[in-house]
Amino acid sequence: MPNSPAENQPPHSTDLVEDQSSIAPDNIHWYVLHTYSGYEDNVARNLRQRIESMGMEDKILDVVVPREKKIRVKHGKRRTIEERLFPGYVLVKMIVTEDSWYVVRNTPNVTGFVGSGTTPTPVSQDEIDRLLKRMGEDEPKYKMDVSEGDSVKIIDGPFKDFEGRISEVSEAKGTVKVLVNVFGRETPVELDFLQVHKEA
Repeated sequence: MPNSPAENQPPHSTDLVEDQSSIAPDNIHWYVLHTYSGYEDNVARNLRQRIESMGMEDKILDVVVPREKKIRVKHGKRRTIEERLFPGYVLVKMIVTEDSWYVVRNTPNVTGFVGSGTTPTPVSQDEIDRLLKRMGEDEPKYKMDVSEGDSVKIIDGPFKDFEGRISEVSEAKGTVKVLVNVFGRETPVELDFLQVHKEA
């Protein structure tokens, strides 16, 4: 994804769609806005309100804060959370005209379009398709980077800070059995794989 916000001046007239009466789908693209980090949802909400109040629905078609589902374990409980994929960025599907550029660019907490100079650079449709697919995953994906025999440290739950050795891995359930030394005896403990950290 590009990383330099376009400057504060509007694009040159040659970059704009001039004939407003015949807007073709070819002129509709996704663009990336750079925002102050932590203000992505605020920008999206304000921009949607501005689009509605200024009647720009025909030129600014969608506003998306890219998110992805991730798994977290806290106090032994697995939770699915949504996390921003690109902090400081918001996607906008729009037709760049002088009017639409000003509506988007002058939204509070927007620092600029991502692009070259003053011209916003569209994101390729392939990249957008991959991103939207990733956002639409019903079940978060996780990769187990531990295997039988690995030494691990338990980082969450009742056995936090204990060290042990993995005796069994269940990829389907996302769990591991760890042999932990409790009162001088090796005791198997079943844990979510996110509760253990592989020792170097």
